[in-house]
Amino acid sequence: MEEIERNIKNIFVQEAFELLQGVEESLLNIDGMMDDRSDKQQYQEDINNIFRAMHTIKGSAGAIGADYIQDFTHNLENFLDKTREGAIILNGDILNLFFKIRDHLVELIKHLDSDMEDFSEFKSESDLMLNSLVSIENADLIKNIKVESKSEDTNEDEALLEYWHISIRFKENTFIDGMDPFSFIYYLNKIGTIKNSYPILDNIPPFDELNPELCYLGFEINLETNLGREEIIDIFEFVMDDCDICILPPKFKIVEYMNLIKESPEDKVRLGEILVASGALTEAELERALRVQVEKEKGDDKNILVENNATDKNIIKGVIEKQEKIKKKKGKESKTFRIDADKLDLVVNIAGELVTVTTGIAELSKTINNSMLEEYTSMLIRLVNDLRDGSIELRMVPVEEVFNRMRRIVRDISKDLGKIITLEVKGADTEFDRTYMEKITDPLIHLIRNSIDHGIEMPDERIAKGKPENGKITLNAYNDSGSIVIEVRDDGNGLSKEKILKKALEKGLINEDRDNLTDSKIYNLIFEPGFSTADEVTSISGRGVGMDVVKRNIADLRGIIEIKTKESEYTAIELRLPLTLAIVDGFMVGYDGNKYVIPLELILECIDYNESDKTNDEVDCINLRGKLLPYIKFSDIFGRQKGETSENNIIVVKCAGQVVGFAVDKIFGEIQTVLKPMGKIYKEAKFFSGATILGNGSIAFVLDIPKIIKHAELKNV
Repeated sequence: MEEIERNIKNIFVQEAFELLQGVEESLLNIDGMMDDRSDKQQYQEDINNIFRAMHTIKGSAGAIGADYIQDFTHNLENFLDKTREGAIILNGDILNLFFKIRDHLVELIKHLDSDMEDFSEFKSESDLMLNSLVSIENADLIKNIKVESKSEDTNEDEALLEYWHISIRFKENTFIDGMDPFSFIYYLNKIGTIKNSYPILDNIPPFDELNPELCYLGFEINLETNLGREEIIDIFEFVMDDCDICILPPKFKIVEYMNLIKESPEDKVRLGEILVASGALTEAELERALRVQVEKEKGDDKNILVENNATDKNIIKGVIEKQEKIKKKKGKESKTFRIDADKLDLVVNIAGELVTVTTGIAELSKTINNSMLEEYTSMLIRLVNDLRDGSIELRMVPVEEVFNRMRRIVRDISKDLGKIITLEVKGADTEFDRTYMEKITDPLIHLIRNSIDHGIEMPDERIAKGKPENGKITLNAYNDSGSIVIEVRDDGNGLSKEKILKKALEKGLINEDRDNLTDSKIYNLIFEPGFSTADEVTSISGRGVGMDVVKRNIADLRGIIEIKTKESEYTAIELRLPLTLAIVDGFMVGYDGNKYVIPLELILECIDYNESDKTNDEVDCINLRGKLLPYIKFSDIFGRQKGETSENNIIVVKCAGQVVGFAVDKIFGEIQTVLKPMGKIYKEAKFFSGATILGNGSIAFVLDIPKIIKHAELKNV
């Protein structure tokens, strides 16, 4: 029983964190609309998202006995309900408070997850926040904002239906929990008169998939009654957790119709049916419109409805927008379910081991002259490849989730420093290995903080330079040569070589001789431990702690960092990572009796090579179809251990925009490898990203091509 309770709590914690992440995104969306409230529909949608998140957390917290969290979110829900109705309009101060409330909830959930049941340490902070909400509800400022917002759009004040409108969708477990949906509908006739009702049957599955124990019903009801909102809600008190319900008062506004239309869950409701179900259009009005439509061969039902005064064009617009979202949703619709990350890793590891085993079987089958064995081996290899690709695909997630976390950081730090900064996100749908998700977050946070503090200038300084006062940070992700590249760019000060050199001299990182220092090497000095060009230490940066951590974390992920900058104009830092940490398609080569694997996606071609092909005695390069190709000898990297070697093959690779050759002894061909981490004994082997076990049981080292190229470049300059 304890294990079951723990599993239920784990599910609640995970879902709560996801919901609170969505709350933060909605708050950031609203924050971005502070200066322009023209998109009222988006504003309302974000408010509704926050409300639904709090409602869900409240209900789930109650189900697992987390009473403190339930009570706290219940008060938030009451406040947000007034916000949904337009009685309270969020401004900057309220928004700042809600950011703090969201963070406070995160801490409450973490406290619960650590099996702590006493929340007394949070009480004073919780009470302070809730008291602030009560003060806001009574503030004259809010009333003025409400009146002002109403006057902006007179269409929203237009009175419509004379009855209460109840929109209800019962959840599947309603019958199982002992509730009868129809008993609530019948009871409505006792406290008033049901003018019309419309059953929603869209969720009923095909007959062969139908479960008679589950409830698939929903209703749109127009009710005439003298009771108030609270009395009507009390009728559904015992089923509130088993349904989604929306109650609109008589003479409600068009904007509330539009919200109801947009939030209704049905996917297959035609335009007229949605209007009838929502109470915006009667059956008779719909029939009249359809008769007119028959008479117009090329008539458009939405235009006919407006022409015949059956409904308002704003409601039609809301329905059309919903239908467009339904189409997009259907195009992307897929069944998803949660899976434990450890179980997923197990599948990937097994797929990786199968790759190794099938490679051994393939080599063995070549020694046996049996056509049937070769055929089955070929089929096995194909199936294992499919399994491998599928398992890797399971690990791939969009970088969007990591990028979204940066929005809050940019907002908070820029406000603290008095800077005006927008965050532009590109390539958020680019996918990378799930393993990167947490490991890349800290480096990105450090880079973002540095861009805000050191990079972007104060507004008056930017104006003096002829720049817009609004600074910009761009987060960009894209695939390149078998790697994923994440770029952090700002349009600020750029890096000053002279300032970096001065600090490096002070710290003894370089000597007075600067002739051998390229721009790249100078800029990379910022990654040295304790290095900082800040004139003073702030709460954000200036102690030289952070950039060395960035470099170390990226190195742990087998990645490299590139800096591009122009003083007074911009700084761009590129993080280049392999697409996955699990399985690599490789090309095996040999040198001095050892075997090495080069990632296949980097390879352009293989060519024969003779020492006489060199075009320069001092620099290793050859003429490749009229262009100079620099190459790196394995003997220069690993030295010679077993005697003379004949590096008569060159593997041409492209990495980070550079085309480089590698001179090797032997070429073995393509191979599928399972990447294994190197042990501690190999921690100084900086040119390897891992190792793999071959089909015959021997070991091959997987080369870290970007690091080798970078090392060769630094060595030659």
